[in-house]
Amino acid sequence: MSLVAKEYISASRGKDGMVVLSEFAGAAKELTDALIVNPYDNEAFAHAIHLALTMPPEERKQRMARMHQIIEENNVYRWAGDFLAEISRGKGT
Repeated sequence: MSLVAKEYISASRGKDGMVVLSEFAGAAKELTDALIVNPYDNEAFAHAIHLALTMPPEERKQRMARMHQIIEENNVYRWAGDFLAEISRGKGT
């Protein structure tokens, strides 16, 4: 689910869309501009979908742009570099 959300954001660059994520998805910690919901709370989930559909277009574009920037910065190269840095400090075990 987290990769699907990130792929959607990457593919939607510059477009008017919104992401609704479960609070249990790993991406929710990183993509804080998404609408985060407890998927077991039907009323809150419905509210988030309504909010996504009625949010002003400029706000949606700004949120998507910020999430795209996060995905662009936190790529596999950064992850690998951080991982290797942790190993070299002896924290990889």
